[in-house]
Amino acid sequence: MSNQRQPALTTLNIATRQSPLALWQAEHIRDRLLALYPDMTINLLKIVTKGDKILDTPLAKIGGKGLFVKELEEALYDKQADIAVHSLKDVPMQLPQGLTLGVYCTRAAPTDAFVSNSYQSIDELPQGAIVGTASLRRQCQIKAYRPDLQIKTLRGNVGTRLGKLDANDYDAIILATSGLQRIELDARIRSELDIDMCLPAVGQGALAIECREDDTRVMDLLAPLNDDKARIRLIAERALNRHLQGGCQVPIAAFAVLQMADSFDNNMDNGNDDNGNTLWLRGRVGSENGSRLLKADKRITLTGTQDEQESQANELGIDVADMLLAKGADEILSAIYQS
Repeated sequence: MSNQRQPALTTLNIATRQSPLALWQAEHIRDRLLALYPDMTINLLKIVTKGDKILDTPLAKIGGKGLFVKELEEALYDKQADIAVHSLKDVPMQLPQGLTLGVYCTRAAPTDAFVSNSYQSIDELPQGAIVGTASLRRQCQIKAYRPDLQIKTLRGNVGTRLGKLDANDYDAIILATSGLQRIELDARIRSELDIDMCLPAVGQGALAIECREDDTRVMDLLAPLNDDKARIRLIAERALNRHLQGGCQVPIAAFAVLQMADSFDNNMDNGNDDNGNTLWLRGRVGSENGSRLLKADKRITLTGTQDEQESQANELGIDVADMLLAKGADEILSAIYQS
């Protein structure tokens, strides 16, 4: 067998959805790679997914957010694309055989944004106000906090959702803070929902890059984009969701931070905390109407190599999921899947 080294890649194709936010994400990764490899040619393969086509049905009823990645993954299998750029919260917990998340990028704001033309915060909304979101996770936590509010399904890209708010179909809508910031719509954010009130989705705020597991040249190329600390946190969150057998479109929330052992902050302060080796994971499962909201959390001290710490993060996710199951999470999730 020849030991001849494969030639360096000169061209890279990135699969992406066509929404403005998805294109921003793909272009962001393209630009970061070009800064590292200025002589490389990088093309965007723009794809319309099933999730982009079906806009009149809640995602939970048609297969969840995995509908936004399937066609991109097919492009990887067919070798039309070398990588696919995703918002990590859209990526199913189980990846197709032969594909892997080669990179977890540095996480942006993990919070949910309150967007309204008339009110500054969720506390200012009048009784019975209409709030738009496509997320059962947001719905169950908002209903637990404000049972009087009406939650109505809101689908479409960011521009479409903002257009429906501006047409007075809703009193307020809830969107990911990071998505609005990335496409320079920060001015639409009236406030960020406190993490203690609305724990983020698994992976919210993070970009991930999917590629073929056996494509070592691409994996080596991508390596400088990986954020080791973000990776540990995100592995814990995804392990929790996976152990609960949850998808991307179920009322499951999880958020992990790295803290100093002697400076725990039980409020998390709505942001990222990567200072220290104590990994704190919080998880929640709630009923759609907010009548039940189960909570669990656990801290561990990470030790050893990066691989060992990632294994510990995975076990932490399983432990917190088991704590939620012991409180009845399986009953809540089973009822939702049956409906």
